[in-house]
Amino acid sequence: MEQLAAAMKGFMSLLARLCLAAVFVASLVGNKIPQFQQTTELMQSEGVPNPKLALAGAIFLLAIGGISVILGAWTRIGAFCLLVFLGAATWYFHDFWRFADPLQRQLQTIQFMKNLAIAGGLFALLAFGGGAWSVDGWIGRKRQEVEAGGGATAAKPRVPVKPTTQAA
Repeated sequence: MEQLAAAMKGFMSLLARLCLAAVFVASLVGNKIPQFQQTTELMQSEGVPNPKLALAGAIFLLAIGGISVILGAWTRIGAFCLLVFLGAATWYFHDFWRFADPLQRQLQTIQFMKNLAIAGGLFALLAFGGGAWSVDGWIGRKRQEVEAGGGATAAKPRVPVKPTTQAA
C-alpha cells in the first residue's frame, strides 16, 4: 500500500509541475517569441520600462523556469524564475485598482486572483521541490544510496604499479 501511495504522490507532483509549466510555456511559444514586436508594443503601452529588454528577460525567465519545472531539475530555481515573471506581469497587466469601469475592474481582478493562485503553486514548489518523479528527486535518491552505503560503494583507490622492464 505504501508503494501505491508513493507512486501516486510522485505522479501527482509530476502532474502539478506540468500543469503549472503549461501556462508559462504556452505563453512563451504561442505569444512572446512569435509576436515579439507586438508584445513589445503592448508592454510599452502598459508602462513597462525598456520593453524590448524586459521582454528578452521575460523570455529567458519563462524558458529557464518552464524547462526546469517540467523536468523537475533545479525545481526551486525554476519556480523562482517563474514567480519573478508572474509578479512583474501581474503588476503591469492586471492592475485592477487602476480601473474605474466596473467591468474592466472585475475582469482584471479575476486575472489578478488567477495569477495569485498560480503563485501559490509555485510557492509550493519552492517549499517542497519537484517531488519523487523529478530529476531533483532522482538525484536525492542517488545521494541517499551513496550515504546509506557508507562509502562501501565508492571505488577503491588504485595502487600505482611500477612498470616492469624486460631484458632484451
